[in-house]
Amino acid sequence: MSQRDYYEVLGVARNASDAELKKAYRRLAMKYHPDRNPGDTATEAKFKEAKEAYEILSDSQKRAAYDQFGHAGVDPQAGGFGGGAGGAGGFEDIFGDIFGDIFGGAGGGGRARGGQRSSAQQGSDLRYHLELSLEDAVKGTTVQIKVPTFVSCERCNGSGARSGSKPTTCSTCGGHGQVRMQQGFFSVQQTCPACHGAGTTISDPCGSCSGQGRVQKNKTLSVQVPAGVDEGDRIRLNGEGEAGVHGGPAGDLYVQVTIKSHKIFKRDGQNLSCEIPINFVTAALGGELDVPTLDGRVKLRIPAETQTGKTFRLKGKGVKPVRGGAVGDLMCTVVVETPVKLNDKQKDLLQELGDSMSTGRNHSPKSSSWLSGVKKFFEDM
Repeated sequence: MSQRDYYEVLGVARNASDAELKKAYRRLAMKYHPDRNPGDTATEAKFKEAKEAYEILSDSQKRAAYDQFGHAGVDPQAGGFGGGAGGAGGFEDIFGDIFGDIFGGAGGGGRARGGQRSSAQQGSDLRYHLELSLEDAVKGTTVQIKVPTFVSCERCNGSGARSGSKPTTCSTCGGHGQVRMQQGFFSVQQTCPACHGAGTTISDPCGSCSGQGRVQKNKTLSVQVPAGVDEGDRIRLNGEGEAGVHGGPAGDLYVQVTIKSHKIFKRDGQNLSCEIPINFVTAALGGELDVPTLDGRVKLRIPAETQTGKTFRLKGKGVKPVRGGAVGDLMCTVVVETPVKLNDKQKDLLQELGDSMSTGRNHSPKSSSWLSGVKKFFEDM
């Protein structure tokens, strides 16, 4: 099983359509197929890798699992694609579905028994953008969403025909959904102009859906968001997409997760980070601070002589990944704040402190080192 990113293998974007996936795979298969490169093990390996990637991404369920969980979400033994990826196969195996889509091969999925084409068509998949707070994403939640979509017509049960009637076989194509056009030596199949490829016609359409078998409405759904989801994760709701045409199966709904920016925390995978401002007295002498976490406040001990930019790690105060693994940490970076709006007494005290620090010990090692470097720089000019 290849460990390279399947989208990278095919050279397509993560939002590539089925047509783009098929085109990319066909190009690679033509280039690397063993029949065209006999004895070349390197190109054979590339062919197997491309075949494996296409077999995963061309299957909507496997693609959804891969998009959400990566290679761990697609089991080659359970999915049955492992053996296919290992064999070379022939050109018929590679391009049968491609040419079948163009020329209406006998194996087309839209045909019913007896060679007639079914008018039922699967509904389209839908995408819904769900914006979550960081707290809800980390801890999980259940949200109600409203999705504008097509649903099956209740009056005709999705058939498109008025109650008491039913669709009839198209007289032009005989139910095949395609007609053959003869031009000289060439014979070309094309979509039937009478039934538009459905194979049936509706002489008495349903009044509610005008023969479409579905109507548009807003659908309210409950979405369970698992704890630990992150920006870009997708939640798939099977059968909650658009209703199919003429009683066909519904598509799926993909809930795309985005995370709102947080006033305190930033997220990086399973870790959280934040900045903690402290005054220079605490930085110099040390002390304790109350630090916020998503589970409540915790005490953080600041050692004496802490410099700005120092990062403290709070173990287990981050995020538990949705795909499993250890809980992350909270990284707290100290920022020493310069005091403002001082009164005269405070200014005098600071001046006295500064005067006392200007002689004797080196109280500012970084500053002294920097000044020495500047001095040497000008001496070397």
